[in-house]
Amino acid sequence: MTNPDPRNDLAALRKEYRLHRLSELDAEPDPLRQFERWFDEATAAGEAEPNAMILATSTTDGRPSARVVLLKRADAQGFQLFTNTSSRKGDELSANPHAALVFFWPLLERQVRIEGRVEELTRSESAAYFASRPRESRIGAWVSQQSSIIPSRESLERAMEEATRRFGDGEIPLPDHWGGYRVIPERIEFWQGRENRLHDRILYQRAADGWNVGRLSP
Repeated sequence: MTNPDPRNDLAALRKEYRLHRLSELDAEPDPLRQFERWFDEATAAGEAEPNAMILATSTTDGRPSARVVLLKRADAQGFQLFTNTSSRKGDELSANPHAALVFFWPLLERQVRIEGRVEELTRSESAAYFASRPRESRIGAWVSQQSSIIPSRESLERAMEEATRRFGDGEIPLPDHWGGYRVIPERIEFWQGRENRLHDRILYQRAADGWNVGRLSP
C-alpha cells in the first residue's frame, strides 16, 4: 500500500513535546541570563545554527516582512545583527525602528521571542565586526546590492571577480551601506514545548526597575 503524501495531509503532521519543562521558579530573574543559558544548551545539543533567528520588520503603514539572519552578539544592551543597510530590512528599520526576533531550537523543543526598539550601531562597532569577517565576505559586502533586482547570477559573479581584482591584497574598508543594528528588548518570551499542546510560556516585560515575569497561557 502506498504511503500518502504528507503534503496532502498537513493536519496530520504532529509531534508531542516531552523533553523539558520551564517554571517561573527555575527561570533566571534576568531574561538575558536565561537566554544565555538556553543558547549554551542549544549549542551543546548540536543545533546546526543556534544563532539563526527570524528578524521581522515592518513598514510605517504596517506591512510586515521576515527573514532569517544571524545573531552576532547578545549582552545586557541587546541583540546585534549586521547587514546591508540599504536592503529592504535596512529601509524598514530606518523608517520604523522596531523589530521582533524568533529563535527556534527544535532539538530542545524551545523557542524564544523578542520584541523591542532598534538602534544602529556606531561606525566603529560595525567596523570592528566587519574586520573579523572572512576576506571573501568583506568583498561580497561591496558587491551585493541586497534586495535589488539583478540581471543574472553571472552578473553577480562577474562583479565579485572584478571586486576581488580591484582590492587585490589590500585593505577592504567598511562600505558606507553596511552596518549593524541592536534590538533592545522590551518583551522576551521563553517557550518550552509540552505534551498536549499545554506549552510553558514565561514572559519577561521590561519595567522601570527591571523585569516583570509572568506565565502566559499556551
